[in-house]
Amino acid sequence: MNPVVRDNRSGPPARPFHVTQDELERAVRESLAQQVAAPRPAAADPAGAAIRRARRTQRKRTMTGLAMAAVATVVVSAGVVQLGDVTRRPAQPPTVVLGDPSNQARPEPLPSDAGTVDGRPADPAAKADVLVGGAILSAGGARVALAGVGPAERAQWLPENAGWLVIGAPSPAGRTLWAVSRDGTPRVLLDGAEVITVAGNGRQVAWRDGDEIATAGLVRSELIAPVRTPAPAGAAPVGFVGDSVLVRLDPAHPGHALWSPATAPLKAGSDRSTLNVYGALPDGRLVGQVLDKVSGLPCLALLDPSRSLAPLRTACDPTFSRDGLGAVSPDGRWLLVNGRANGKANALLVDLAQMGVARPSGSDGPLTALPAGPPLTGAVAWNRVDEAAYIDDSGRLVRLTAERVQAGSAGVPAAVPGVDAANRPVVVTGSVGGT
Repeated sequence: MNPVVRDNRSGPPARPFHVTQDELERAVRESLAQQVAAPRPAAADPAGAAIRRARRTQRKRTMTGLAMAAVATVVVSAGVVQLGDVTRRPAQPPTVVLGDPSNQARPEPLPSDAGTVDGRPADPAAKADVLVGGAILSAGGARVALAGVGPAERAQWLPENAGWLVIGAPSPAGRTLWAVSRDGTPRVLLDGAEVITVAGNGRQVAWRDGDEIATAGLVRSELIAPVRTPAPAGAAPVGFVGDSVLVRLDPAHPGHALWSPATAPLKAGSDRSTLNVYGALPDGRLVGQVLDKVSGLPCLALLDPSRSLAPLRTACDPTFSRDGLGAVSPDGRWLLVNGRANGKANALLVDLAQMGVARPSGSDGPLTALPAGPPLTGAVAWNRVDEAAYIDDSGRLVRLTAERVQAGSAGVPAAVPGVDAANRPVVVTGSVGGT
């Protein structure tokens, strides 16, 4: 009888089958191959981490770009649909802005002519062009049809002679701003705005939209970096002073304010006397109109934009119209404005040099204002420092030069082809040569 083993040792493990030499070698090779194929994690891999971060950033940017493109597509599509809808209520007119949809403040003001209000240097060889019947007629007789552009109340040249900016006439749907290329192809920049004004150099636009006033730069026929500010009821942009927006606070009462979009929201200043602003002198003083505190009559005044448009000098004779129509020549020497002379309504040519000599009373006294032609009915195109053009009440184009008016020869109206009761002409401001 075999003895019983009383410890925890056991016999060698039983092998159910025999392993050959070939099978053992194959198993070793497979084990080594699997170890080589599986990458071992490195203790530190800066290059790999940087690559992975770059890939994640690229994926995020791609998704953001796709999202912005989708939003822009929706906005543009909505704007195209709104162009055909003229039945919407004017109480909440939608505004379409094509270009950068950002509503953040600009990092710095866009460049403009320093100390000017809707003024720009003019080409001495320029003549006046007009917009009538959906076409631009140049002084040389050329005609460019503006396809799809409706009735207009103002037109001016784009920078670098790239075409024209056209502000549509008011309608139940609001106003429209078009940028039109030299071949007549229009592009809608704004649609449904209550009021639109464009800087004389064509590089800035301001408009009233609902309870806000907005402004944006204009680059390559696109509005960029719009900025908005709450505005009192009735306040509307009427021009630019450098990079600031000139705002009329109430159409029924005197008073203007300057809004600097890059620094602060719109705030009403102390000005409660300025009726209109016509332009600027080379030194930055503005030429405007105020009410005389004694007689209550409108007087011309030089205004200080750095002190809430405080009047520096005034001249209350002759009688000037309160309609706000008029413009200062590019060199600041002349003002063409509506008024009365010899008991008759006329366009008056005023020599602003007479307001440059101070009097002890603070007023420069009477001005020499010469009859220059029939009254203005719209914008004035100063195509040279001493040559102006405008449209009279009969739809005729009136051209004049300061030299001839001083010699007693007022501007002579000339008929514009295609004018009728349904097609009023609009003079193109800032004209820089033939079309």
